[in-house]
Amino acid sequence: MRRFLITLVLLLGVSAAAHAQRVYSPDKGSPDRAAILNVIRVPVEKAYKQKVVFVVEQFNVLGNWAFISATPMLPSGGPPSVKGTGFEGYEDAYDNNFFGLLRKTGGKWRLVTHGIGCTDVCYADWWRRHKAPKAIFPYTE
Repeated sequence: MRRFLITLVLLLGVSAAAHAQRVYSPDKGSPDRAAILNVIRVPVEKAYKQKVVFVVEQFNVLGNWAFISATPMLPSGGPPSVKGTGFEGYEDAYDNNFFGLLRKTGGKWRLVTHGIGCTDVCYADWWRRHKAPKAIFPYTE
């Protein structure tokens, strides 16, 4: 009986600690924020074929998961040009945005999936498809 009670107390403690985690947005200049922005910069700069910075709309982290919604911008200001990119010719079916889902594994943030130029809520089912916490997303289906 004693062993059962000790096990029960330990399980309740672990469960309480897991539920105590809250969604947060990393502070500007923090290592996690910089690491995540650097990870997402790679596919965005590859898609636009130019350097970008991000105007962040949503930045939600919970445990080892992160969701980010941002607008890519040129370092000098203004949106990146779509000339010579896969977006050229599709300007009517394209929005200048980025949505990304990341997971921290082995101490590094890694991009699980992303969407660039989405005209709808392309991340609505990511929580289900990737077994990510629903709480990090601003909208889910």
